[in-house]
Amino acid sequence: MTFSRRAWGAYVLAVLVVVLDQASKHWLLTGFHLAPGASAPVWGPLSFTLVANNGISFGFFQSQAPWTRWALAAFSLGVTAGLAVWAKRSERLSTALTLGLIMGGAVGNLIDRVARGAVVDFVDVQALHFPWIFNLADSAISVGVALLLIESLFAPNTPQGQKA
Repeated sequence: MTFSRRAWGAYVLAVLVVVLDQASKHWLLTGFHLAPGASAPVWGPLSFTLVANNGISFGFFQSQAPWTRWALAAFSLGVTAGLAVWAKRSERLSTALTLGLIMGGAVGNLIDRVARGAVVDFVDVQALHFPWIFNLADSAISVGVALLLIESLFAPNTPQGQKA
């Protein structure tokens, strides 16, 4: 089984997102000493507010039922596997990298869900009228999906490296 440079780029970016996401959560949980629900101003409109997210990205579909933890973990694992195959088959580096962002975010939140029972969210910019508290993994997923949509709308249909 061989992997293209595009696929390797996606996988390396996914690992980088996971490492940065987990490091930021570890730092917040062990070094910042915030109690659940507590908030600390950081700079300007940015605050850190510790929240345990039992739902999906940005806290949508919250549920306290114990089975949802494992259902969402299984869903994240399935999505990640599908995206890994897509990245392997991708003909554009830009597509592969956006898939890497989404995979990394999904795995970062999957780790939280399995290890902690809920996703650790803490980035709070509610002062900018953005009502959700999120984390780096959520950001990677959102940016990856947005870039994938933009690419699908505006990129030419010819694979990268080929002439139209």
